Amino acid sequence: MNVPFLDLSRQNTEIRERALAIFADIMERSSFIGGPYVKEFEESFAAFCQVPHAIAVNSGTDALRLAIQACGLEPGDEIITTPFTFIATSEAISQNQGVIRFADVHPDTCTLDPAALAAAISPRTRGLIPVHLYGNPCHMREIMAIADKHGLWVVEDACQAHGAAYDGSPVGSIGTAGTFSFYPTKNMGAFGEGGLVTTPREDILHKVLALRNHGQSARYSHDFEGFNARMDAVQAGVLHEKLKRLPDWNEQRRQMAVLYRQELAGIGDLEFFATTPGATHVYHLFTVRTRQRDQLREYLTGQGIGSAVHYPVPLHLQPAYRPLGYGPGDFPVAEEYARTVLSLPLYQGIREEEVRTVIHTIQAFFKH
Repeated sequence: MNVPFLDLSRQNTEIRERALAIFADIMERSSFIGGPYVKEFEESFAAFCQVPHAIAVNSGTDALRLAIQACGLEPGDEIITTPFTFIATSEAISQNQGVIRFADVHPDTCTLDPAALAAAISPRTRGLIPVHLYGNPCHMREIMAIADKHGLWVVEDACQAHGAAYDGSPVGSIGTAGTFSFYPTKNMGAFGEGGLVTTPREDILHKVLALRNHGQSARYSHDFEGFNARMDAVQAGVLHEKLKRLPDWNEQRRQMAVLYRQELAGIGDLEFFATTPGATHVYHLFTVRTRQRDQLREYLTGQGIGSAVHYPVPLHLQPAYRPLGYGPGDFPVAEEYARTVLSLPLYQGIREEEVRTVIHTIQAFFKH
């Protein structure tokens, strides 16, 4: 049995009829940007995250850009984040003229290590961007305590963690602001690009609202330069339908993750990341570690099973960041994980027999 790494059609098939009705209604209204679909989605997502405000934008990357700018980032301010994530997190810092500072990841969870974070703070540090990697929330209690001690803002990068929680609080509701991506591969993906900012603060709400629409506080009244970062009505309508199903979809992911963990425990040198204590994981990705990563991946491919590596080169070793002056050995935990991580098939609609096929194939690899 072939098992793809990802099959988006299964998630989208569930809302096909509603999506077609939404498309028809939007065409009839001819209200394509903003409008009632966007407002309804923003209100529903704010309630889902238990925050007063949610602002829909056109991508997760812009959600990060706008959120940290709204928090008051000034040129030359240092922002600390993890080197083990997608580059959008760090791009949002440098493209706002901030200075990227990295801190290593926790050896158990692969999320930002609070001890390394505390050691990286300097007099120029103004903010933190913890990344809820693979759907697993960061150690937010410790991170928020560090932020409070040093007077720093915190923007949660929750782009992989829709519906995850920490100590009973949804991610996106814990920091100064939260950011989400609705790229099609996410637990709740759009029919294109999409993103969103959550915040409890009125000042950040109004700044992001203006930033996403060319800095306008009213039509043709530009208080500052902004961006064209608005969400379109089609994406909002689709996402609102998917939001109704997201808790069930996340629970299905957790069940399949439990099956992987149970059946692959003790197999070869496979290791799993720990769920952060107090956290509810939503398994955007199910990622294992093995020093035979490349051989295992080649074997799986030969057996018709998809896999992926998230992420093969940590950010501090990317050519784009050579000017920062980092080198091999600076963040050893992140570097070790970059050499050993492998993501296995896990998505909305994956069947138990497909997961068991992946499991049996991995067992056969290590047996022989």
